Amino acid sequence: MNVPEQQLTASSLARLDRRRHPRYTVQVQIELYQEGCDVPMRMETTDLSRSGCYVELLMPMPVGTKIRAKLWLDACPAVVRGSVVTCHPQFGNGIMFQEFEAAAEQQLGRYLEAIANG
Repeated sequence: MNVPEQQLTASSLARLDRRRHPRYTVQVQIELYQEGCDVPMRMETTDLSRSGCYVELLMPMPVGTKIRAKLWLDACPAVVRGSVVTCHPQFGNGIMFQEFEAAAEQQLGRYLEAIANG
């Protein structure tokens, strides 16, 4: 059903964007390790939030792939575990963060806060 723009409600807009945290367009060095593989894929994020990131890959990973990621925030590694939640063929993957190792969650929060207040 086509809904004219002026009839969009706050609840319908919330359904269109399910993100819990603001997303920032930022290139951060990232190393991705697929579950069961010790060889990293090295790249940069195209955007980043407290709950995930997007990376461009010519050969994206399938949705559901479990990963371990090392984000280099101000030359310090922040390690997270997560999974691939979107796959765009010949373009990239959306990754949702699910577990943070050590102080990675606080480190990511400080990094994004600095960008927001920048």
